[in-house]
Amino acid sequence: MTLDVVDCHKKVVDTVDLKDEIFNVKIRDHLLHDVVVMQLNNRRRGTVATKNRSAVRGSNNKPWKQKGTGRARAGTLKSPLWVGGGVIFGPLPRDYHYQVPKKVRSEALRVALTLKVQNKQFDVVDQISLESPKTKEALALLKHLEAGDSVLFVVAEENRNLDLAVRNLPQVDVLPSGGLNVYDILSHDRVICTRDSLGKIEQGLTP
Repeated sequence: MTLDVVDCHKKVVDTVDLKDEIFNVKIRDHLLHDVVVMQLNNRRRGTVATKNRSAVRGSNNKPWKQKGTGRARAGTLKSPLWVGGGVIFGPLPRDYHYQVPKKVRSEALRVALTLKVQNKQFDVVDQISLESPKTKEALALLKHLEAGDSVLFVVAEENRNLDLAVRNLPQVDVLPSGGLNVYDILSHDRVICTRDSLGKIEQGLTP
């Protein structure tokens, strides 16, 4: 598959051949689902906590004697039946982190890239260079590329001006080619990568 390489003003400067084993694979939705669920789980902090009856502050003394008061029996102020008592089977801190096999992650990444190419939401630019790290520079770049509001830039190496310029744009992100992942690809309407980063992507994902 051949794709045009454009400059920052969307003028075609060259063409590039995309490898079919990366950008034209069978669409398998279940792989995308498995990897996205894994990524979202791995982002969870898992710090939610409640206090059970042993953790609640207070005395362990019996509030009143067993018989003769006319009240219901009570053995502790920390009973879950009482206001301010412990919580029964409440959530506790836990680690949600897990991994799917590396081959599954790689294939899911190929499927996600294939979807973007098939939907004409994947572009290759020769290079991205901004004169200054300003939001208006990033907005001008997006306008010239006719990229829309939801864009993922993939670069071969750190591009500080681009990183800072898109920082105030809520649906625009920048990733190095080594950090490319399924969730970020699917959560943006368009993926724009530099020619250099495309080479690194193909190098890392070639079966």
